[in-house]
Amino acid sequence: MFEAVEMPEDKASFYRILVAQAKALTEGEDDALANLSNVASLLFTTMAKVNWAGFYIARGNQLVLGPFMGNPACVRIPFGRGVCGTAAQEQTTQMVDDVNAFPGHIACDSASQSEIVIPFSEGGEVKALLDIDSPITSRFDEEDRKGLEALAELLAERVQFDQLGY
Repeated sequence: MFEAVEMPEDKASFYRILVAQAKALTEGEDDALANLSNVASLLFTTMAKVNWAGFYIARGNQLVLGPFMGNPACVRIPFGRGVCGTAAQEQTTQMVDDVNAFPGHIACDSASQSEIVIPFSEGGEVKALLDIDSPITSRFDEEDRKGLEALAELLAERVQFDQLGY
């Protein structure tokens, strides 16, 4: 069963606990929507200085809004457009210190100033993205990237993204 714990300020410890909590939340549950919803909530409620945390699901050559916590968001994003679309097209993590300086940035929430996006790929095809926004510039660093990519590895094992497709 999931049990909330006080999160440490040391990022390496924070992410070890975060991944353990995500593992507990998803243990024995095979519903992709339920798992992504719980993890979005976990991220939003435990990460400092974030104003949006959630997922986009790949449908054809676009991303469609999935489970999230935060202000209402863009519903559809074409591959190659904005930070999320770039992460989907390139199938690489995008860590952006200042979204306003990112070519083609899509301002779904004008309060967002920095962003990190981690794609989930399977068989050379993007299935979904984890997207986290912050209202401050340069919020995310290499420790965040490593920790969130570790979380993404866990989710790639636990979530059947094909359940979310058409």
